[in-house]
Amino acid sequence: MSKLLPIRAVSAPNALNEAPKYGSAFSRAVRVDLPCVSIIYISGTASVDENGATAHIGDFAAQCKRTFRNIDELLKSEGLTWKHIVRTSCYLRDIERDYEEFNRVRTAFYAERGLDPLPASTGIQARLCRSDLLVEIEAIAMVSNNGFCHSPA
Repeated sequence: MSKLLPIRAVSAPNALNEAPKYGSAFSRAVRVDLPCVSIIYISGTASVDENGATAHIGDFAAQCKRTFRNIDELLKSEGLTWKHIVRTSCYLRDIERDYEEFNRVRTAFYAERGLDPLPASTGIQARLCRSDLLVEIEAIAMVSNNGFCHSPA
């Protein structure tokens, strides 16, 4: 029988509640610890507050900032920062209307954190799980465990 990978849920209850509390069946994030690296898969995260309510209804820039804050808090709960993010997928309800504003907010957010290189990213127009959400972001973070592992020579 094959062994399961060591996976555990990641949460940040001071910023956003757990999805099952409002009827959704997913973890906010999961951490997979491998011998050389840990990978944190952050679920699609939006402008949701610690009670599960949509924050900043109708304000695209504020929803973006709250979404980034929620991801920030998930990372902090694992002792990580945005510098550990290697990839994002960014879902916008109306990409033609909102992409310019999204890119402006994201660029400022990344500059504040001194990100270099920037995470790989894809922008996607999508129907989001709530009609009042305008943006949702999923991310992948990686952190080295015990330095770099090398394959045997």
